[in-house]
Amino acid sequence: MIFYTGLDERLKAAGLTKTALTTTLGISSRTIAKIAKGERLSKKTLEKIAAHLGCGTEDLCRDISDNAILQILRDEKDAGVSGGLYHELQVRMAYNSNRIDGSRLTEAQTRMIYETNTVDAEGGVPVDDVLETVHHFRAIDYIIDTAEEPLTEGLIKRLHLILKHDTQDARLNRIAVGGYKKRANTVGGRETTPPEAVPERMRILLEIYNSRETVTLQDVIEWHVIFEHIHPFQGGNGQVGRLIALKECLRHNIVPFIIEDAQKQSYFQGLSEWPAAKERLAETCFDGQDTFAQMLDMLGIEYR
Repeated sequence: MIFYTGLDERLKAAGLTKTALTTTLGISSRTIAKIAKGERLSKKTLEKIAAHLGCGTEDLCRDISDNAILQILRDEKDAGVSGGLYHELQVRMAYNSNRIDGSRLTEAQTRMIYETNTVDAEGGVPVDDVLETVHHFRAIDYIIDTAEEPLTEGLIKRLHLILKHDTQDARLNRIAVGGYKKRANTVGGRETTPPEAVPERMRILLEIYNSRETVTLQDVIEWHVIFEHIHPFQGGNGQVGRLIALKECLRHNIVPFIIEDAQKQSYFQGLSEWPAAKERLAETCFDGQDTFAQMLDMLGIEYR
């Protein structure tokens, strides 16, 4: 829900009412009703009001989630808090997710990049490993900002662009960074959806998933499996898929899961064996949920 406390304070200081904005700025009564209901205004409308009141759009309203974990992440992100949940999520998920997809960076190097913007490169570190680690930090920021929005193809493609821009993949014409794959690919020797069929498969996947009234952890896991089986991008499917799982857990007030590098083989086997042995991947994700819960316990955050 959006709280417009800042707007109320600035209107009061200026001796104005919300209704006065309809005549002064040409804002519709429907927009005023949205403010009263705590609904989100368009960026253009917020910018118009902010310019009139001589402040920034961030001074007018605050998005407060019913999800305590998501709200803590947003508050710590905005305040630049060090050593909290946001900090640990950034380091642990970037390290583990990128490592699963082949990064050679250690957790200590990942933490150093996050905390000091430098890296101990003794022995040589691939540039793309560093770039994708930094990009992963920004991708998690994007997830936190958009967590409560519906899952769309545009959002998924945006995640891929955030992760892969400026990398070697972005310099290859055969790879569409921020777009679906142009060439057929395999994963673990298994055939994936051919490029020409990807848009329709993704459309159907999203349509079915977004039609659910209630989403459970099992639903998120199943979405992740189907996404990975489609393998819509030329590369980076695993990283994008795990980020989407984080987003959807935050969106539906589910404790997220972090697949650790140590669980990589069990994770890959679970993806490969689905749906014949659904419990294998489910157990791996439950373990990942325990990893996240331990992080919450360590920081004294109530979530049950």
